[in-house]
Amino acid sequence: MRTRSTTVTVALLLTAVTACTGGGHPAMPSTKPATTRATGESTAAKPSPDPKAPRALGTPFTFTTDGSTMALTVLRYEQGTLHLRRSADEEFGTTGYTWATVEIRACLKNGFAVVTRNSWVLAYADGARIKPSGLTDDDLPRPEYPLMATVKAGSCVRGKTVFAVPAKQRPTQVLYTSKTPEAPTEWSVPRA
Repeated sequence: MRTRSTTVTVALLLTAVTACTGGGHPAMPSTKPATTRATGESTAAKPSPDPKAPRALGTPFTFTTDGSTMALTVLRYEQGTLHLRRSADEEFGTTGYTWATVEIRACLKNGFAVVTRNSWVLAYADGARIKPSGLTDDDLPRPEYPLMATVKAGSCVRGKTVFAVPAKQRPTQVLYTSKTPEAPTEWSVPRA
């Protein structure tokens, strides 16, 4: 049993370390068009009939790895409503960017796990992907999703993660990019 917990911990920590190497600057959206699947999902929380299809916001995704069972839920996406001391453009030297937040809940049903905000990414219709901003500041929205935190069986972590995003574009999906689970883990972002 200790070997399984250690394996899960090492896998999740490797995911966090890999995600941390991307830097804190926002990814610039690609100008090269790419195709993605259409996302005409309703904003009401409902289970997806196809496990590989993007979930509606509020719909949990539960997976088991090495004896640990985690339920992840993207609760909400907001863009342009967060006003920090510095604008997204001032923070990253960009033009036309604004702040966005994703509220996430991770609940561990059994076992042991480490969670990180660096596993979450916004995906755009043109193929661009944006990582969390990496900011840790007193004026960030609360509760703040942790940079890295240990979760014990029977407990949850909930909070908001901040992204610098193009003000005139909206992502199509919120992605959980950890190598575990192996199945795609996506939530559709409703149109404004």
